[in-house]
Amino acid sequence: QVQLVESGGGLVQPGGSLRLSCTASRNIFSLYAMGWYRQAPGKQRELVAVFTTGGGTNYADSVKGRFTISRDNAKNTVYLQVNSLKPEDTAVYYCSCKVVGVTTENDYWGQGTQVTVSS
Repeated sequence: QVQLVESGGGLVQPGGSLRLSCTASRNIFSLYAMGWYRQAPGKQRELVAVFTTGGGTNYADSVKGRFTISRDNAKNTVYLQVNSLKPEDTAVYYCSCKVVGVTTENDYWGQGTQVTVSS
């Protein structure tokens, strides 16, 4: 099992920036598909950015060039730098990962952190 704790959300004006953090309760080197998702009111949860199995990254088209996912294995933390924020980025942002066993694969989610973009 793993616990994920997000932080760093808040209220920011359009064009502003935030850095979201997701700290895991175990070594993130052993976790798969660590990434960020978001869910706006009345909408489905959607992928924002994720580390792929090959060590690369994948971003939603709507955030490319504005958001950057990174990781610090020593701190068991994944970050999401969000720049040039728009009102449509307003959502609860969730951290997620997969734990893969010999015969099992389980998804884990954090509790979410609210990002509100408003003037």
